[in-house]
Amino acid sequence: MGSVNRDKVSGLDAGIFSGRLQDLRVRSLLVEVAGWLSVLFSIGAVLGCAYALLAAWIAGQFGRTAIMPAANYPAVTILKPLYGAEPHLYSRLAGFCAQDYPSPVQIVFGVADPADPAIATVRDLIAAFPESDLKLVICSRQHGANRKVSNLINMYAEARHEVLVISDSDIVVDRDYLRTIAASLGQPGVGIVTLLYGGIPVAGLWAEFAAAAIDYDFLPNVLVGLRLGLAKPCFGSTIAIHRSTLAAVGGLEAVADYLADDYALGALVRIAGLTVAIPSATVMHVCTERSLRELLVHESRWARTLRAIDPPGYAGLAITHALPLAILGAVLGGMTWASVALIAAALACRYILQLAIDLILHRQRRLSWRGPMRDALSFAIYVASFFGNAVQWHGHRYRLRSATRIGEPDQVELRRGSPN
Repeated sequence: MGSVNRDKVSGLDAGIFSGRLQDLRVRSLLVEVAGWLSVLFSIGAVLGCAYALLAAWIAGQFGRTAIMPAANYPAVTILKPLYGAEPHLYSRLAGFCAQDYPSPVQIVFGVADPADPAIATVRDLIAAFPESDLKLVICSRQHGANRKVSNLINMYAEARHEVLVISDSDIVVDRDYLRTIAASLGQPGVGIVTLLYGGIPVAGLWAEFAAAAIDYDFLPNVLVGLRLGLAKPCFGSTIAIHRSTLAAVGGLEAVADYLADDYALGALVRIAGLTVAIPSATVMHVCTERSLRELLVHESRWARTLRAIDPPGYAGLAITHALPLAILGAVLGGMTWASVALIAAALACRYILQLAIDLILHRQRRLSWRGPMRDALSFAIYVASFFGNAVQWHGHRYRLRSATRIGEPDQVELRRGSPN
């Protein structure tokens, strides 16, 4: 019996030893994986610092590019699709009514819902600018899954001029906006003129976060992509195009099922052998996010749209998140002097980029504690964008079918005034 008990004890000890050995192996493997990930994240952070400095230099070059005056100023029809009661909508639309432009300007506003509160704003504008050529179109007819494009198609029938300028409702422009467009659209081989944009927060932390994402993530990425020939964008902030060119690429109907209708229209123009011109002028996008949820809905849609347009290029944007990568590298590899120095370098490079962007947007901002928080949130949204293909837009939930093509909206209604 004693021999049997000793055998049992020996077997138990062996099992415990084996279990501990297995635990040690797992821990050793985890430490090794953490070490490799730390190196990988640190390399990404170093590349991100270099990228930020490159973006700052490119932004400076962009800001110094002169815009030549136009040879002529054609008559223009501006198409303004509207949805809901957006903050400060009247003042934004009034900026389009007060353009310093020597030729006739028609503005067509469009809504799909006869009860849309934007209608009252447009009627106030018509009363305030009696000398202006303003038209309101109310039509709920659908021409595809993209409701904004359906709105534009309904408005198009009222357009009277050869040059069309399509601009989202949340855009603020200067008085020489149309002059800038005319100068570029008149150049040989140009099929579309589009404009880069910065962000203006209406009020509150979440709106400021949204504006910061536009200014210090989106705008630098576009500038670098343009300079290196990696990006071929077209933005809903401004799309200026001749009616004949639009007809030649299939009209607005050709992009009626695309989420990124602006990008799709630019791609069609390029396929037709024309260029998309981006002059060195910027307009401003008004950020109205009032909660974290609104911010996440809006930026998740942007992120998944970009991922759908160019999956490899979007994956490469991982290096633009230098600060989060540096912090992850430090956490996984231990807070060494080298890792702390890398975190400091990422902060410094980010600040240099911010200064460069603020210069081309003609404003002053100061570095604050919110910058690292914004970077962390941007990185989280970037990672989350690789999971799922659903987006929410104008009160409806859509699913990306292929590239940027979308299916009919799911039966999920959000409150009016949801993010654009």
